[in-house]
Amino acid sequence: MSLEIIESCINCWACESQCPGNAIHAARPHFLIDPKKCTECEGDYAEPQCAGICPIEGAILDSLGEPVNPPGSLTGIPPARMAQVMVEIQAR
Repeated sequence: MSLEIIESCINCWACESQCPGNAIHAARPHFLIDPKKCTECEGDYAEPQCAGICPIEGAILDSLGEPVNPPGSLTGIPPARMAQVMVEIQAR
């Protein structure tokens, strides 16, 4: 069981200090999570701390490849509505 940070990570450093297992480290082109150290914060917190602080929706995946911080989790805007608004903005 381990989380994974994917290429949409912007290396903002927000998650690194939040990890109770010190599993997150800087790498190129984005931060990585050491699967041997990652516990998904079980036993320490109810939710993974990295996902709670990450400013990029969908940048952290669980062991099934699903986003722990899915689109809409930060903004509260459903992904379909966000797509509609972006089309409207681009049409201006």
